[in-house]
Amino acid sequence: MTQLAGKTALVTGGTSGIGLATARRLAEEGAQVFLTGRSQPRVDEAVATIGGSVRGVASDITRIKDLEHLADVIRDHGSGLDVVFANAGGGEFATLEEETPEHLADTLNRNVGGTTFTVQKMLPLLNPGASVVLAGSTAASVGTPAFGAYAASKAAIRSLGRTWAAELADRGIRVNTVVPGPVETPGLTELAPSGQEQALLDEMAGSTAMGRVGRPEEIANAVLFLASDASSFMTGSELFVDGGANQV
Repeated sequence: MTQLAGKTALVTGGTSGIGLATARRLAEEGAQVFLTGRSQPRVDEAVATIGGSVRGVASDITRIKDLEHLADVIRDHGSGLDVVFANAGGGEFATLEEETPEHLADTLNRNVGGTTFTVQKMLPLLNPGASVVLAGSTAASVGTPAFGAYAASKAAIRSLGRTWAAELADRGIRVNTVVPGPVETPGLTELAPSGQEQALLDEMAGSTAMGRVGRPEEIANAVLFLASDASSFMTGSELFVDGGANQV
């Protein structure tokens, strides 16, 4: 039997990388999956790539009206939500000297505000026993030069996950944070100057005990674990999937 048969899941930022791999994995396990992205063509492409019981909704997590529309679409489906993977977000390099109010505000708005209001707008749809999985980062617990704004935003996610786990426990809703290390995704390689993508991946691989970067599918498997009953006694926790980067 599949682990999520009869369940309904939402994956934000589901058009590439970890989000796309997770949407595919949850669908393989029997879930009806709603995936989002900011671009309708990319959403359509992702849905076509996965096929099956996947529905795409163009939605920007920084726009409350988009999130409200997303909630309406899921509500009309009539089954509520059993899984939310709040994955959408991102960041760019900027040293303390280079930091601007605009960059800081944008990073915090995407990663902290977007995650907060995604979960908030989905709250009325969450079924008893639902699982909320937040996208963290190993950057939250190490000092990576020029990545301060992003790291701070992910440290906030770590804290919010604990708070929401306490707030939602009486509804039987679990909240956990998956913490990827370096993973070969467009979001990571786009941080490198043109032509230096492989050099960045090689550098990141050297930071892990396993000597390689991760694959999106490996993070997707961890999200599936947190989404399923296999992790039924876990809430408020962080699950590191980082090749030992922050552990060894």
